[in-house]
This record gives sequence, structure tokens and C-alpha cells, in this order.
Amino acid sequence: MSELSIRCALPDDDEELARLDRATWSPLHAVAPRPQPPYRPFFDERHVPGDCLVAEADRRILGYVLLGFPTPLEANAHVRQIQGFVVAEEARGRGVGRALIRAITEEARRRGARRLTLRVLGHNTPARRLYESEGFVVEGVLPEEFLLAGEYVDDVLMGRRL
Repeated sequence: MSELSIRCALPDDDEELARLDRATWSPLHAVAPRPQPPYRPFFDERHVPGDCLVAEADRRILGYVLLGFPTPLEANAHVRQIQGFVVAEEARGRGVGRALIRAITEEARRRGARRLTLRVLGHNTPARRLYESEGFVVEGVLPEEFLLAGEYVDDVLMGRRL
């Protein structure tokens, strides 16, 4: 892998990001059913290119992270939430995910956030370890919140101060 760069997504990245999303779908991290044709665009009214950072090497997107607001309420406008995070299978274990988490943490800080939160499935040990190593702590657990592939799975709420 050549040098990794992190950049803001562009509208033209939509198709490549949608393909990456479909290729990495797994009950380890997805609560929605496996995407089926006709496929939806990656970007929508809730998630625009300016809210997405991509990791790129050799002119190929290897991962992304989406930043959003947990609610539309002014009372918690100081909080940002990671609302999507994917690393291509072949790029895992090479620091791509860590680079994205660090970049989105800085971006949230730059946008004036005081806290950064996320939700992760209880059985997603690799993601939980990464988040913990980057300063996120478990702030709550919704036991057996999802039924995925015949198994009940906890929804783990994590966060950190910025």
C-alpha cells in the first residue's frame, strides 16, 4: 500500500463508497439487512460529502468515517456522533481505521464539538478495541438490542471528551 491520505469526501466518491459499503457488509457491524438492488446512493440528506472523511491510497478509497449529530436538538449541538465507519477487508490491520478515527476526532474538535460518541455492536471486538485505544469509553449498553443472524446482540454506547 502506498502512502495513505485522509481527505474530505467528494460528490464523485458516491459510487465507490456505496460499493465499499456493500463489499464490507457484515452482521458483525451492520444492523440493516444486506443491501440488495436497486442500490441506494451513499450520500443522502442526512450524510453529505462534507460530513465524510475517506482514507485513500493508490487513488483507491480504503475506508471512510461519517460524522453527524446524534439528534437535531440545539441542546446537544455540542456533540458529534460517528454514524458510519468502514475499512476495506484488504486494508484492515494496516492503520487505516486508526488514521480515520484520529482524523474524525480532530474534525469534530475543529467543528466545535465537546464530545464525540458512537454506537458499536457488542460482538464487534476489533472495533471496540480500536475505539478504546483511541480514548472512547463505554457509557452504556442496551442489552440484546438487535437480533442478527439468529443471535441477540448488545448495542454499546461509547464516547469521549474532546
